[in-house]
Amino acid sequence: MASSLVPLSAPHPSWFTPKRLLVIFCVINMLNYVDRGTIASNGVNGSLGTCTSSGTCTSGSGIQGEFNLNNFEDGVLSSAFMVGLLVASPIFASLSKSVNPFRLIGVGLSVWTLATAGCGFSFNFWSITICRMLVGVGEASFISLAAPFIDDNAPIAQKTAWLAIFYMCIPTGYALGYVYGGLVGTYLNWRFAFWVEAILMLPFAVLGFVMKPLNLKGFAPAESKQALISEETDVQEVQDTDALNDSAKPTKEKFSHMFSKMKCTCIDLNQFSRFIKDMKALLVDKVYVVNVLGYCAYNFVLGAYSYWGPKAGYKIYNMSDADLIFGGITIVCGILGTLAGGYVLDLMKSTIPNAFKLLSVTTFFGAIFCFTAFCFQNMYAFLAFFSVGELLVFAIQGPVNYICLHCVNPSLRPLSMAISTVSIHIFGDVPSSPLVGVLQDAINNWRETSLILTSILFPAAGIWFTGIFLHSVDRFNEDSEGQVTEVDRSNATPLLEPRVAETSLFC
Repeated sequence: MASSLVPLSAPHPSWFTPKRLLVIFCVINMLNYVDRGTIASNGVNGSLGTCTSSGTCTSGSGIQGEFNLNNFEDGVLSSAFMVGLLVASPIFASLSKSVNPFRLIGVGLSVWTLATAGCGFSFNFWSITICRMLVGVGEASFISLAAPFIDDNAPIAQKTAWLAIFYMCIPTGYALGYVYGGLVGTYLNWRFAFWVEAILMLPFAVLGFVMKPLNLKGFAPAESKQALISEETDVQEVQDTDALNDSAKPTKEKFSHMFSKMKCTCIDLNQFSRFIKDMKALLVDKVYVVNVLGYCAYNFVLGAYSYWGPKAGYKIYNMSDADLIFGGITIVCGILGTLAGGYVLDLMKSTIPNAFKLLSVTTFFGAIFCFTAFCFQNMYAFLAFFSVGELLVFAIQGPVNYICLHCVNPSLRPLSMAISTVSIHIFGDVPSSPLVGVLQDAINNWRETSLILTSILFPAAGIWFTGIFLHSVDRFNEDSEGQVTEVDRSNATPLLEPRVAETSLFC
């Protein structure tokens, strides 16, 4: 018996480097949130038609005007994607243990592309609502799997910074969506905005299927799983052939078929049991729960800001170019704030307690500046204070996701990100947009509505402050469940670099 080294990948460095992976994921993430900003923009979202006391009427514009939606129905459009996201996120996270995650992202982005194009063809409230739900299905695969990929391949000293760069695309995408939606809605038609988005995402959906599959840390490579499946399949095929050729043994064939069905059922039950076990592990983790609770309160405010912000600014301060102004502020503050949060945590030393400190401090002072901004009558004073406030509140993106990824076992990271994403939407921006619409319909004062909304940032800061005093352990380097072989352990190395494995050759 002799040993030799057999390369598992090309000897030359792949074009698909970690930095290029980061860039691709950033562009996809940005397109996701450009879509969110687009549907919130005045150009695409539009407004209802109005009539004066003298009998002069103006026609409505955009989605709200064309489909004659009240503020509650308009708010539902921003939240409809959550239905698909809620159903699909846990499914994609669980499938990542048995199906290559990169292929799952390809499937999700394909659904996203078709659903976004469908928004442009919608003909009433329910048709566009269903399409928005399917957009959530497409986003579910990407948002829960992209962050673990980035965390695996980022340099050790820059993990939070890389995550910050990725999450920087959220405010940047929203802001570009405001501007893009405003321009398309003004000069063309709101439907074109969705069709162009679908065209831009299509190449990335195709990329998910044609690129060589990548593996996540904590999971056995797809090749080893496939080899195991192939071996079982070969054995089963031999058994089936013998049974077919042996006409004297019909009973044996029946029992073999029954056994195969029972085996599949057991696999399904095992997957469900493993999902329940993983969910329990997350829900009893105090660090994870506190982090997500603070994130939910934070996202309740930011979600309503992102959807109603341009409309509120137009009503309170008579901003003629509210889409451009809010878009510009969000781009600058979102980029600077998100990057600063990640780099500051790396400088402080990336630990879970330090992340909680940064979350509580930046959110508290950001809430003060944003609340004060809405108290000013002067538009320029408002813009100055609101810009500082946004700069501070956007600093949380890197630290909050660092905690989600590092307070759990590596094999739980996709589920951790999926449940975090589902939670911040179902308890955060999903109810906030329609509830703010209901509140505004009741009091008919955008300034008071904005002040009430902004005050919710203070409880978010308080929740994260309690996280500082919790016992926490960084579990990133822990062995994952089922990670028992040397091949599996090799997943701890950068996933996109060439690797070799020792194999035995029999003479």
